[in-house]
Amino acid sequence: MKVVLVITVATFVGLLFLACARPRPGDAAVGAEARRRVEAGATLVDVRTPEEYAAGHLPGAVNIPVGELARRLGELGSPGTPLVVYCRSGARSGRAERLLKAQGFQDVFNLGPMSAWP
Repeated sequence: MKVVLVITVATFVGLLFLACARPRPGDAAVGAEARRRVEAGATLVDVRTPEEYAAGHLPGAVNIPVGELARRLGELGSPGTPLVVYCRSGARSGRAERLLKAQGFQDVFNLGPMSAWP
């Protein structure tokens, strides 16, 4: 019985470590990966409001607010188009990532907050 308990605890700790060690939107590693993808040809999509976009955005980004994304998918090209999405905090870009994947876009990368851009 002790062996089962030790194995269970060790497995749980290992899984917890893996979950915490994975890059998350906003991490420096995520910013570097996003930049690499854009440099390789991915479309950079700012899902904030037009007012936020006008106040400042990443170079080369197109602005499609998350609330308009479903009806403006055609502006992004085919579902095979690689995309990098971002917003102010990561919440809207997370919603955009889920929506895009649900609509068949396979290569969607969530930068998270704009501040994560290196």
